[in-house]
Amino acid sequence: MSQAYYEVAINPIPSKGEYMILFSGESQTEPNHLVGPSVHDYHLIHVVISGKGRFRIRGKQYELSGGDSFIIFPGELFEYESDSTEPWFYRWFATKGQQMDAALSIMGISASYPIICTSDCEHISSLVRDITQALRSGNSSCDMLANGYLRLLLGAYMQYTEVNVQVEKEPLSDIEYQIEQGIRFLTLQYTQPISIERLARSVGYHRTYYSKMFKKHTGLSPMNFLLKIRMERAKLLMGSRLTIEQISSSVGFADSLYFSKQYRKWYGMSPSEYRSKMKNNPD
Repeated sequence: MSQAYYEVAINPIPSKGEYMILFSGESQTEPNHLVGPSVHDYHLIHVVISGKGRFRIRGKQYELSGGDSFIIFPGELFEYESDSTEPWFYRWFATKGQQMDAALSIMGISASYPIICTSDCEHISSLVRDITQALRSGNSSCDMLANGYLRLLLGAYMQYTEVNVQVEKEPLSDIEYQIEQGIRFLTLQYTQPISIERLARSVGYHRTYYSKMFKKHTGLSPMNFLLKIRMERAKLLMGSRLTIEQISSSVGFADSLYFSKQYRKWYGMSPSEYRSKMKNNPD
C-alpha cells in the first residue's frame, strides 16, 4: 500500500470569468479516510486514479474505482470514504462560475447523477495534474493556463458521458429532456430577444405547462431563469469599460432604462451605483 499524502495548490490570481478555478490537488488516502458530511459553495470534482471508495449524496451511495469521477455540487450535503483495504488515490479541482452547471448539464451530469465513468483515466487525470502544476507555478499566466486545461478536461469528459456508464441513470422523460434543452438554449442565447411562449411551442408544449415543469425542475420559471443569467452576466461586465447601455444590449435588453430597473430589483442598487461601489471597494 502506498504511503498516504496530501498536496494542494491554491490559485493565487483567480479570474472572475465563466470558470473560476479555486484550487487543485491530489491525495493518496489512508484506509477508511472519511470526508464529510459537509456542504461546499463551489463545484469540487474528483478523479479516481486507483483504489476504491464510496461517495454518498442525496441518499444514494456510489461504489467507485479507478477511471471514475465524482462531482460535488454547491449546496449539496455529501460524504465520501476510502476503501478499508484499497484506499483510493485521486486528484481534484474546485471551481466557481456561471458556466459549470451549464457545461455539466449538457453532459447529463447533475446532483441527481454526479458520476462520470471512463474506461481510461490517464488523459483525464493528467489534465487535472496540469491544472495543479499551472497553479503551483504562481506566475501571471497560471490562471489562464489552468482554465485552458479545464476546458480540455470538460471536452474529454463529454466524450465519455455517452459510453461506459457503470452507474444506472434513469432515462429522461420527454418533458425533462425538453427542459434540459430549454436550459441550454437560454444559457447560450440570453443575448437575443427570447419569447418563452415561442420556446415552449417549439418543443411541443403549452407555455403554462412548460413553465410549470421548468420551475419544478430548476426552482425558477423560464423567465426568471433567463433574468438570472442576464443579471449574472451583466454583473461580470460591470468591471469592463463598456457603458451601461452597451452592457444592457450585451445581455439581451433593448431598453437600458428597463435593464437598470431590473438590475436594481436584482442587486438592490442601480448599475451606476454598483460601479461606484466597485471603484471605492475594488476587493
